[in-house]
Amino acid sequence: ICVKYVQKNVQCSLCLCLNPSGDVRSEQQYQQQKFLHQSPGPPYRKDQNKGDSRGRGRGGRQGEHQSSSGEMPRFITVSTFAQARAAEIKAMLKAVTQKSSNSLVFQTLPRHMRRRAMSHNIKRLPRRLQEVAKKEDILNELKAIFQCSEPEEICIPQPTTTLIQEEKEMDVIQSLGKKRKKEDKEGDKAVPVKKIIGDGTRDPFQPRTWVSETTGVVISDQTMEILRYRLIGPSSHCVLAETLKPASIQTEMVDSESKLNDWWVENCKDSEKVSLHHRQTAVFELLEGISSPSEMPPGTILGLTVGDPRVNLPKKKTKAMPDPEKYQDNDKVRQLYLEGVPIECAHSFIWDQDICKNVTENKISEQELNKMRAQLLVPGSQLDLGPGESKVPILLVQQPGKMAGEDRPGWGSGWDIYLPKGWGMAFWIPLIYRGVRVGGLQEASKHSEYQRIPHTPNDFPDCPAGMQFAKELESNLLDKFKRRPPAKRANYVKLGTLSPFICPWAQLVKSWEGTVKAPGEFAHPSSSHAEHCATEGHDFCDPKPEMVKEASSETDEVEETIEISSEDAIKAESGTGTQGFGERGGTMRSDFIVLRSQKLLMQVSAWCYPTSGKDRRPRLVSQLGGKEMTGDVLLPILMSYPRALVWVNLSLLRKGNPELHAMICIPTEDDLLHLSKDRLFCGPQEPRHRDIFKHKVQKLKEKKKKKNGEDNEKAQESNPPSLPEKETTEGRKDLILGLWSGTLPDVTSHCSRALLGYVTRGDFSLATGCGEALGFVSLTGLLCMLHSQPADKKGLVLLRTPASLQYRFARLSIEV
Repeated sequence: ICVKYVQKNVQCSLCLCLNPSGDVRSEQQYQQQKFLHQSPGPPYRKDQNKGDSRGRGRGGRQGEHQSSSGEMPRFITVSTFAQARAAEIKAMLKAVTQKSSNSLVFQTLPRHMRRRAMSHNIKRLPRRLQEVAKKEDILNELKAIFQCSEPEEICIPQPTTTLIQEEKEMDVIQSLGKKRKKEDKEGDKAVPVKKIIGDGTRDPFQPRTWVSETTGVVISDQTMEILRYRLIGPSSHCVLAETLKPASIQTEMVDSESKLNDWWVENCKDSEKVSLHHRQTAVFELLEGISSPSEMPPGTILGLTVGDPRVNLPKKKTKAMPDPEKYQDNDKVRQLYLEGVPIECAHSFIWDQDICKNVTENKISEQELNKMRAQLLVPGSQLDLGPGESKVPILLVQQPGKMAGEDRPGWGSGWDIYLPKGWGMAFWIPLIYRGVRVGGLQEASKHSEYQRIPHTPNDFPDCPAGMQFAKELESNLLDKFKRRPPAKRANYVKLGTLSPFICPWAQLVKSWEGTVKAPGEFAHPSSSHAEHCATEGHDFCDPKPEMVKEASSETDEVEETIEISSEDAIKAESGTGTQGFGERGGTMRSDFIVLRSQKLLMQVSAWCYPTSGKDRRPRLVSQLGGKEMTGDVLLPILMSYPRALVWVNLSLLRKGNPELHAMICIPTEDDLLHLSKDRLFCGPQEPRHRDIFKHKVQKLKEKKKKKNGEDNEKAQESNPPSLPEKETTEGRKDLILGLWSGTLPDVTSHCSRALLGYVTRGDFSLATGCGEALGFVSLTGLLCMLHSQPADKKGLVLLRTPASLQYRFARLSIEV
């Protein structure tokens, strides 16, 4: 029997030899018998020189064998001998494990695991070595030994604080409404990003509960109490089926002292709640037989109580794949298609605050779960907690995806998972291990762009949040523009771009309102849409109150398409646009509204469809449930919504990539004629404008140079430098080479093509294979353009990016 243990450079072996008769002999007796059958070596003299190590070694070894053969016992006890050898092995192990080298802990690691920060940050070491490293931390000892005496007070003249230094001290990072300093006054770094911002960031004076005086309904804010994860994509069903397992029925407590799952035990004693749980489980299992969440009825809600998802965590990252056997067209799945989830199955315990508090407080920690996994007989097998498994109430809400429009129906559908607080990471990791990819703000914005729906708060310019976002975006883009060298900046004045960093919605709608009231004043040589209205003599270009009253009294059907009257529109403008905003008592007012009337949007959307032929136009409009575009129909709309914006979708006909704040313009008759003759015609070009502010900027630079020279001369004469005048500073701020200074002129007639609106989001769309953009246009300008365009060219507009002179043809549509 041979027992061998190897630890680094120390080797220990224990050999017991059994003879055929079963006697136990020692290793030395076995070696002695072995040497008897071998030829003896050369004889050595006993009085050999002791300095000869080679002769002494051989002779000594031979002598040892001869002397030991007489002293060694013939038989030994195995148990006593094994205990002695085990004690020796234990002693050697203890000697090996004790640190005897002069190197530090982080120096014992392999080179690929070493980090520079390990020398001063113990947390960068592996956890198994952190405790040892704390004992070796000599920095604190050095601080205690080499303590410097208190510094003497030395008066050093401080330089005068400039504006740049003040801005640096107040430099903060803004992200999602939360602010934190980059550096403190002492120069220490601020709180790292890894630290979680808790509930203390909320305003304690904000109300958390609202009570209706008429109905008595109480609305409570559950922002910090409930988490929400959104799964997007057709594989959401597969991920949910593999991650979530419905909780098992439990009628007895595991431990009388513990409060774990006591709420679930009480609910399981009620037969009605148990039957409801079985029905919810049956519906959840039927979801595996549905290929995509978009096939479910929109807004389906399913309440469920599931087990701990950390228990059935896979060993490696996998990808949830659908099972073709479950996609059978049986009666239950068909009934779920048609009727949806029953109303009673929408019940969930997540709305009970006591239950959520119990679930959060009695959650099994990760450390305890890892200990239970380590005690498994078969390593890597699934952990079975039985009745001790946590029960978590959740809520599943279906997201229907893209519903408006004809193309890509149901794109972006998925499920929202609502969880109690404290269980976010417990569900996050199992979802990631099933192949779910994480998306942030950019992915959310791109997802809404592909769905062609407004994104909060970017695409809500008539609310205070949208206005604040636009101002912050303008300041960021302006700072980025100023950081570029002057030779590398785009001259937006020469490009004919009045506001490249913000969309002047108020001036846009006011200009179109003035154009409709007095078409003679809108006289631009290249803007043919106003001239067309004036020469043709359309009634809606110069409306009168009497005509509006007659039109509204004669046609009762027109009144159905209008949701509110002109007085109501004014009230809506003042109500929605004028809201208290800001902590300092400031208010933000919007002089416009965004049209959200479904009936009117469907009517305008029908007018945007192009048709070829004389009889197809009325047929298409009647199929869409609209009316012909006549003066009697347009007059009430124009008078009721004089300053309204419409959310539109734009698709480029040819090449091009729309950008932020791109201009949406009206094509002229020559542009449409050129396009009909040449299908490869990309679009016209804007003539280069003259920079009227260039000389003013140069004069300011010369004046500044002269002023600096005079200040230097006065400084040499030991006179205090004079402060710059207010007017010069203000003018210097307003005048920036390449940007329009002062108040903007008429935005609609500044360029050769009349301006209709602006793009809020645009990029090349991988879903359609062409450039797509989303934005707002003036309702008045859109109706004027549609009324003047031929039937086969309805909805054709021009797009131009702020830093380009090239116009691109695009198709305008309104999806309702």
